[in-house]
Amino acid sequence: MNNVIDQIADTLMEAERSKQAVPPLTQQYTELNVTDAYNVQLEVLKRKLSEGRTVIGKKVGLTSVAMQKMLGVDEPDYGHLLDDMKVENGAKVKVRDLLSPKIEAEIGFVLAEDLKGPNVTFLDVLMATKYVVPTLEIIDSRIADWKIGLVDTVADNGSSAMVVVGDEMAEIDGLDLRSVGMILSKNGEMVATGSGAAALGHPAHAIAWLANKLHEFGISLKAGELILPGALSAAIAVEKGDTITAQFGQVGSVSVTFE
Repeated sequence: MNNVIDQIADTLMEAERSKQAVPPLTQQYTELNVTDAYNVQLEVLKRKLSEGRTVIGKKVGLTSVAMQKMLGVDEPDYGHLLDDMKVENGAKVKVRDLLSPKIEAEIGFVLAEDLKGPNVTFLDVLMATKYVVPTLEIIDSRIADWKIGLVDTVADNGSSAMVVVGDEMAEIDGLDLRSVGMILSKNGEMVATGSGAAALGHPAHAIAWLANKLHEFGISLKAGELILPGALSAAIAVEKGDTITAQFGQVGSVSVTFE
């Protein structure tokens, strides 16, 4: 299986470099399971770290019913956020640097303390959180036409590409993240709404799931990391010329333009 993992890692890295999508991994590697797929993700991560990149955080994906239905899966997944994936609030992103981008709005958590599974709880997450920030995750798939199952997206780093981080930092004391509303707009028109409850009932539940899942691979969440707990609505497709804004009430707002 190590040879297969190396082959798939080669394939995904070349797809990202060349901006040429590849067929679903499960078509060629029919025996590939979710654990194998996580090992592919970690192999790609190891190679990128050896090239000088650094981990700035992690993401949970597929936490909302909307996103699980969209991709036909029934459990969350995760990916890693690297330094070259971070985009400043209000920045412009070149569409040619992506394959088939979509975007989703999330309440990002910045940790004050490490979180290490296997028994991390919702309350542990809240106690370890330094503040929350408004974020937009630009997701992208190295798999052609988004024809992905759970194994495909896990191997492909949770289909993550970039994260746009807002400027506002909201302390969570007195803030009910479950009921925080989100309005997602494209070119000034509202295209989706949601609330914190969309991410496994509360974003902190999603982060607890992540900390406990990562324990299986000997990985923990680190103080200072940005953790994305999952989308608050279904992802929307974007193209050149689009400006996307997400407003999260007391948490703040964040925007990005595609050129």
